[in-house]
Amino acid sequence: MRVTEERRKVAVIGGGVTGLTAAYYLQRSAQRNSLPIDVVLIESSLRLGGKIQTLRKDGFIVERGPESFLDYKNSVRGLAKDLGIEQQMVPNNDGRTYVAVGSHLYPIPNLLAFGSALEVSSFITSGLLSLSGKLRAAGDLLLPKTKDDEDEPIGDFFRRRFGKEVVENLVEPLLAGTFAGDIDHLSIKAMFPQFYQLEKQHRSLILGLKKSGESLRNEHHIESYQTFQNGLETLIESLEAHLSPNSILKGVKVESIDRLNDGSVQIFSNNIAPIKCDAVIMTTPFNAAKEVLDHSGLLDDIPKMQYATIATVTMAFKQDESKKYKDAMNFFVSRNSDFAITTCTWCNHKWNDVAPAGYDLLRVYIGRVGDEAIVELSDSDIEKTVLQDLERAIGLEDAPLFTVVSRWKESMPQYTVGHDNRTEFMRQQLHREYPNVKLVGSSYEGISVPDCVTQGKNIAEELLKEMFEIQYA
Repeated sequence: MRVTEERRKVAVIGGGVTGLTAAYYLQRSAQRNSLPIDVVLIESSLRLGGKIQTLRKDGFIVERGPESFLDYKNSVRGLAKDLGIEQQMVPNNDGRTYVAVGSHLYPIPNLLAFGSALEVSSFITSGLLSLSGKLRAAGDLLLPKTKDDEDEPIGDFFRRRFGKEVVENLVEPLLAGTFAGDIDHLSIKAMFPQFYQLEKQHRSLILGLKKSGESLRNEHHIESYQTFQNGLETLIESLEAHLSPNSILKGVKVESIDRLNDGSVQIFSNNIAPIKCDAVIMTTPFNAAKEVLDHSGLLDDIPKMQYATIATVTMAFKQDESKKYKDAMNFFVSRNSDFAITTCTWCNHKWNDVAPAGYDLLRVYIGRVGDEAIVELSDSDIEKTVLQDLERAIGLEDAPLFTVVSRWKESMPQYTVGHDNRTEFMRQQLHREYPNVKLVGSSYEGISVPDCVTQGKNIAEELLKEMFEIQYA
């Protein structure tokens, strides 16, 4: 280990989960190994957590942004263990998943989504598909794998394997609905590399998913969504509590970064004196990072990233025991449906203790690429639209006890075809001109909470290795 007495300063720009994780592991390593590092976390808003926001109201737990995560590689669990809050993690309850096509809800196997299917063939027996659609989907068992290694849109990939009907009634609502994107532009390599690799390894996706499911069973590994007992913001609150209070700057917007002759960089912001740093970790959305570096011309050859604008709408209702879908956890909406909403979740079915006994808590997404205007409606108009859709979809006629509308303008990064190549090109350019400036976060290597936690931890380790020729964790 090479440690000098000269103190180093690292600035982390962006106080979402990626930035908080990076700052936490930098400070943790510095404290445990007596490293001469000062860490400063800079956030433009007056709160930390980015899109993770939990509202605790009269016994209800309302998630304004993401409400759960699939922790395939236990990255969040590892962080929670380090923070001492692992025991507060909870899995989702069992429940049925539906897809709305036209004005009807069709049940589908829960484990079909996200490549976790243990009984993949069961979707072929679903009433969601016509006989011809089922036969075409079964053709995946016979089709050869593509010889082309190039990236392609998610829509093209699944049409090639399963046909048009499966894409319209299953793939589009399940996959693109989750990310509010256009499957004819989103990258299969960047968004769902597991499916891309399954075809390469097994030729047939159905066979590949079946083998993957058997492997998971053999390892006694069952996937489920997870959150924290008192809401997802528990993770943010714990991260903030573990950081040195004087290392956090809120309400400070970074405007530019300059490289100095001695190899360090200087950060200029809207309302404080310039900060000289030895390294910078930028976790802001790519378009914001591009503006900060704009004066250098460094990222001129890389186009701005497209982001989807969405809103979450959460409503509380008095339970009606006569209603249908008592076993439902959620439903996704096909573009072929008559609904404005894209997904709906019964939060009190999915999780324990998010609503008082006798109440339902429903959470709805509206807005996606090509349909952003609906998010600009007033709260009352959005509520009216959602209630109309819920009445037609599940027969809900009651007025809500309360409604919480949360708008997220340009919040969902769209990994369009070629995303991985653009990201690699950008990082090569950045390394040549600003080797001590790192770009990580939801704009680059995954938008989920586990993806962001992984990026935050990895970049902290990478930076420590560069500074001290050893990796700390």
